[in-house]
Amino acid sequence: MVEKHIKITEEPSNYDGLDEMNTLEIVANINNEDKKIADAVELVLPQVAKIVDETAKRFEKGGRLFYIGAGTSGRLGILDASEIPPTFGMPYDNVIGLIAGGDQAIRKAVEFAEDDTEQAWKDLKEYNINENDVLVGIAASGTTPYVLGGIADARANGILTAGITNNPGSPLATSVDIPIEVNVGPEFLTGSTRMKSGTSQKLVLNMISTALMIRIGRVKGNKMVNMQLSNTKLVDRGTRYIMEELGLNYDEAEKVLKKYGSVKLAIDALK
Repeated sequence: MVEKHIKITEEPSNYDGLDEMNTLEIVANINNEDKKIADAVELVLPQVAKIVDETAKRFEKGGRLFYIGAGTSGRLGILDASEIPPTFGMPYDNVIGLIAGGDQAIRKAVEFAEDDTEQAWKDLKEYNINENDVLVGIAASGTTPYVLGGIADARANGILTAGITNNPGSPLATSVDIPIEVNVGPEFLTGSTRMKSGTSQKLVLNMISTALMIRIGRVKGNKMVNMQLSNTKLVDRGTRYIMEELGLNYDEAEKVLKKYGSVKLAIDALK
C-alpha cells in the first residue's frame, strides 16, 4: 500500500556532509534547526487548548489522561505523566503514560513492539479506560501501528482521542478527534525524530499537562501549591511560598507547611 501523505520526518536533511563539519559547525546547525520548533508549535495552539479544555471537563467527572507511544514518543509521554504527582500533588493514576513494549522499553528498545496493532488496547484495558478518559497518541511519523491500533479501539469505545504527530495528513492525524500536526521540517540528521520532532512533542506535552493542572485548580497565582514535599528543596520552596502569601517568617512558615502537608492546605487553613 502506497502512503498518500508526505512523510516530512523522513525527508533528507537540509544539511549534507555532516561528517565533514567541525564540532562547532555541527552544534550551530543543530541550534539553527531547533530555532524553528517554537514557531511550528505556535501554529497548533488552538488544538492544544481544545485538548486541555476537553480533558478538564472529563477530569471533573473522574476522568484521566492517557498517553501512548513507541520509542522516543512513548518515553516523552511517560516523562510528562511521571512529573504530575510531584509537581501538582495528583495521584499517579490520573495521568498515565504507556509505551510499546512495556516499561522495559523505557531504557532499551523492544524489537517490533511498535508493530502490534492490538497491544495498546490491551495495555489500556488494564487501567479500565472508559468514556470519561482522554487518549493522546504520540507518533512523529503518524504511522506507528501500536498507536494507531490504540486510537482506533478507543474511538470505537466512545473515548475522546487526540494525536501529536510531525507529519501533517498522516494516518494518526486523520484518525483522531483532535489532531496536533507540528511540522518542524526535516531533521538535521535525516530521519532522527528524537531531535526536532521529539522536542516539539515535549513542548506540546508540557502545555497540555501544565494548562490542564491550572484549569482544574492545582495552581494558585503562579505557584505549585499542591507539590509533594518529597525533598529539602521542595520543602524550602513551599516554605517561601507560604512566607510570601501569609507574611510569616521562615521558621513559622516551615512549621505550618509541615503541619498541613501542602502549601494550599496551609494557606487555606490560615488565610
